[in-house]
Amino acid sequence: MSRIVYTEDPSELTRYIETWYHSRHREQLSWLADLAAKVERVHAGHPEAPAGLCEALRRMIGEIEVHMKKEELILFPAIRNGGGADISEPIAVMRSDHEKHATDVEEIRRLTRGPSLPEGACRTWATLYEGIEEFIADLEEHLHLENDVLFPRFEAQQT
Repeated sequence: MSRIVYTEDPSELTRYIETWYHSRHREQLSWLADLAAKVERVHAGHPEAPAGLCEALRRMIGEIEVHMKKEELILFPAIRNGGGADISEPIAVMRSDHEKHATDVEEIRRLTRGPSLPEGACRTWATLYEGIEEFIADLEEHLHLENDVLFPRFEAQQT
């Protein structure tokens, strides 16, 4: 179920992104990394175990945290102050980060085969993959709001 909120007010949109997506990603990734570690440990001998998933999620925790801090401390305050001539560089950096996040999601999909559970998977494994699907959907909504709704409003100021 999509929770995307469209608003004409960029300040309101940045606050929504922070309070909904940023806080969710912080919760989701830590929890998912812990679940992945458990599944990888318990099912280490299973040919379809998501070997390397915990490591990929932990790496993503650091990358996304740095990204969100840049938004919270630099880009979003600039947007709330109306943008201006200096906003194009931070937006370009965020778009580049978003491309990296999309690559990370593809790696997660590869490690989890979709995500697709093997026959007879335990409840923890199923919970992990359900959480992965939810995280990916949330991240894709987050990136869409920024890339396709928020950023173009300020990139248009530059032309």
